[in-house]
Amino acid sequence: MNCRLIFRVSLLLVFAAAACLPAVAAEEKSLPAAPAWQLLDLDGKTIKDADFKGKIVVLNFWATWCVPCREEIPSLIELHQQYGDDGVIIVGASVDRGGVDLVKRFVERFKINYPIVIADEKMMRDFGNVEAVPTTVLIDRNGHVAGKHVGFAEKEALEREIKSLL
Repeated sequence: MNCRLIFRVSLLLVFAAAACLPAVAAEEKSLPAAPAWQLLDLDGKTIKDADFKGKIVVLNFWATWCVPCREEIPSLIELHQQYGDDGVIIVGASVDRGGVDLVKRFVERFKINYPIVIADEKMMRDFGNVEAVPTTVLIDRNGHVAGKHVGFAEKEALEREIKSLL
């Protein structure tokens, strides 16, 4: 190959790559902002989205009576332990209507190690009319919704998404 051909091909590749950059930037900007929320935890303390500013939040809507939720919880516990020091926080939003004591007993029984809040109708509506549990929403460090899983989410899938946000 001669030098002119190599130069032309290289130049073409540089222009092609540059043409892709605005599309990537536009795609990143198009992520919707996560809704603001403020709820009570199991001890009656107010927890709000702003408490996790700059962190990757894995927001998991769940219920004590939900079998897939129960199957998902051990993975969420592991992810919280594994990535907590990297700025990842798991937040469980219980949709139970049986009272805080019911949820507290469940949390103690399953040794849940991440914050739990009691979800309200507004929060569920704001996050896209959550109608099924589990539903898991990933929020990036800038407060944008980066992913959503309706139904059981495999640990490997969540972990891949978390790693892509780190």
